[in-house]
Amino acid sequence: MLPANYRFENMEKSQQGWSRRKFIFTLTGTGTVITLNPLFSWGAVEIDPRVASIVARTIGIDTHNHIDVPLHAGELNGPNVDLSGEIKKSGLSAICMTFAVDYQQLRNPGEAYERFINGLNAMDIVLESNHMKRSMNLADLHTAYDNHIPTVIQSVEGAHFLEGHLDRLGVAYSRGLRHLGLLHDSDASVPLGDVYTNAPQWGGLTTFGADVIKECNKLGILVDLTHASNATINAALKVTTRPVLISHTGLDTQLGQNQFMAKMMHPRLISAEQAKIVADAGGVIGVWTHLAETPLEYARNIRAMVNVSGIDHVCIGTDSKLTPAYRSPDSFGPKPGEGSPQPGGGSPGNPREGQHKDVNSHNGPDNGKNSHRIGERTNEAWKDLNAGFYYTVVDAMLKTGFTEDEIGKIGGGNFCRVFDAATVGHI
Repeated sequence: MLPANYRFENMEKSQQGWSRRKFIFTLTGTGTVITLNPLFSWGAVEIDPRVASIVARTIGIDTHNHIDVPLHAGELNGPNVDLSGEIKKSGLSAICMTFAVDYQQLRNPGEAYERFINGLNAMDIVLESNHMKRSMNLADLHTAYDNHIPTVIQSVEGAHFLEGHLDRLGVAYSRGLRHLGLLHDSDASVPLGDVYTNAPQWGGLTTFGADVIKECNKLGILVDLTHASNATINAALKVTTRPVLISHTGLDTQLGQNQFMAKMMHPRLISAEQAKIVADAGGVIGVWTHLAETPLEYARNIRAMVNVSGIDHVCIGTDSKLTPAYRSPDSFGPKPGEGSPQPGGGSPGNPREGQHKDVNSHNGPDNGKNSHRIGERTNEAWKDLNAGFYYTVVDAMLKTGFTEDEIGKIGGGNFCRVFDAATVGHI
């Protein structure tokens, strides 16, 4: 569990990296009297009181959640979205709010940076309209939690916006970026490392990629190594002086029931051996919902990751969307049949049963239509849910044998630890 007065022990920096031993989570003052946090009251009367109490006492975080926003200046302010309401409905305390700039080919110098700045401007508008703020560090997360206010950690998936300019990280930091996905589907104009779904060509982490990690460590930005090849990850672990995150993946033995999806998603999964390497370096690995057809199957996928990585090195990273998809009038974003795998088990051109075949993949918008795939939206991660996402996951984890303390770690405590280690000492 993660009560408001939790503490961490042995957080000292090590010149040899961050070992599993240095990142063991310790709880104090848990008590026995539970008062439901008003932030998490949605659905509390409809679910098991034990589930409601765990949700109320836990800082629950989705470490990779796409919020679709315009990436062209002419489309601001963008659509009105009820981000605050969706977070409250889910039972989560916070999300790592992310977007990517490479869903359509980047052809011109400066284009990636322009999209990045426009995306941040659009997210500023979303947060202002929802009376929300970004959390810049662990203290901000606690303040939001204590005051029953949903919050976000600003993320971007892929460092394409840098275009070889390391100083742009400082600009991004000043705009509230605290979580950087080093890589995404396509290579940046100045590559940072090999992407796990592409043929290796950079020998793992590039010199520029290493420089970016060092600058993130210096500034106070959490490094996310999702989409990185094993060679890239292992090289990055030798460079970083802070623990890393792999926000959304799955264990490569947990392929689910959809053979098409299993084949397509396999390159995006992590092996037990590689997961142990990340855990032994103090890192945390997020389990996504893609290859789970039910909440119980998702909880079993989490259990499989815990069995190889340890309870202190696993978190939730859905790679889904709390808010509706958005399509630019200029058709920015992947079109039907293009782009990344579809969250929730669908795939481009081959949706999961019950999904619409005319919607777009991954972060692709839907032209403002209300139709969307099962699994695309966080609070509709599985069919026929009658409670928000985190309520559903907590219930499934209890049924799978997780204890309340273990749920607190996986639900948000483990992420809080690495986020704090990355941002501590910075404003």
